[in-house]
Amino acid sequence: MSNLTVSLSPHVRSENSTQKIMFSVCIALIPALVFAVYWFGWTVLLTVALSMAAAIGSEALMQKILKRPITVSDGSAAVTGLLLAMTLPAGCPWYVPVLGAVFAIVIAKQVFGGLGDNFVNPALAGRAFLLASFPASMTSYLPVADAVTGATPLSSEFAGQVDYLQAFLGQIGGSIGEVSKLALLIGAAFLLIKGIIDWRIPVTYLGTMMLLNLIFGKPVLDAVLLGGTVLGAFFMATDYVTSPVPAWGRVIYGVGIGVINFAIRTWGAYPEGVTYAILLMNIATPLLERFTRPRKYGEVKRHA
Repeated sequence: MSNLTVSLSPHVRSENSTQKIMFSVCIALIPALVFAVYWFGWTVLLTVALSMAAAIGSEALMQKILKRPITVSDGSAAVTGLLLAMTLPAGCPWYVPVLGAVFAIVIAKQVFGGLGDNFVNPALAGRAFLLASFPASMTSYLPVADAVTGATPLSSEFAGQVDYLQAFLGQIGGSIGEVSKLALLIGAAFLLIKGIIDWRIPVTYLGTMMLLNLIFGKPVLDAVLLGGTVLGAFFMATDYVTSPVPAWGRVIYGVGIGVINFAIRTWGAYPEGVTYAILLMNIATPLLERFTRPRKYGEVKRHA
């Protein structure tokens, strides 16, 4: 999220600017959230409320303990909780969003200094923690009428059984915020038009996934219409703090996420891979920035 989402870029530090960005992200996620309530039921709102409340509460508590200014009014903790909830299955146990949000804020964000200083996306770090701690709860999806249900439409048992129009509209099983690609693209268009996110990361990420699927003889549309790639591409990978600033750095970053995500889906035991692909490239961001930062005119390479 160009800081899109969870953290702030070093050049967007004022609380006012942060609030505007976070508010825009919340607005952009409304179409996907509304569809999720329609498709999965009102239990979705409980999961979202628990995740956001736990994120806001743990941020305020940690800042008080660490004697830092209380900044929950900037909206970043609320957005972290919302994004985490969008990656969870509807109907998951109440403690899943709560523990995930606490981990995201306390371990992935506040321990490293708070807003703008985290080196990985907090919402995805929370999801990775939950995948390792509660794998059954994180991969059990509510049954929905007239849709592919079970573990996930990405599972090999459902190969060739997914209707792509249904997948685009959201009439499939999956996590709360990933099922309707139409709703996600509406929100993404809003963020792109407002200049909150940059097109390079999502386009290179999704383009790499589609190209690799084509090269290896896999259905091209599986790359974008199944799983959380669209949610990850537009709402997770574009975070200002954890993604490179230089344009070429963003291109390489997006390609890297696509390659890792494809490798996990194709040769790994886990059928998805979005979470780990983005987190691994988050770690590579400082290196990408170092080698893609434009040199000033007249600047010479430093020698050891």
